[in-house]
Amino acid sequence: MKELVEMIAKALVDHPEEVVVIETIKDGDKHLELKVAESDMGKVIGKQGRIARAIRTVVKAAGTKTDERIIIDIV
Repeated sequence: MKELVEMIAKALVDHPEEVVVIETIKDGDKHLELKVAESDMGKVIGKQGRIARAIRTVVKAAGTKTDERIIIDIV
């Protein structure tokens, strides 16, 4: 999943070299922390959070295939 989030984020931003995804496991859930450049934050979140919601939906759908609960935090 980490690679999926990283690939999606790099396609959206102007500075793909600054995209970092950190994966941790808390309480049985997989947490992915997405960090991007400050100037690219709006591109990853989108108007009213639409792009962030779409990223979460895609990752959630991919996670159901492997029975994983995945939570994405955009920092």
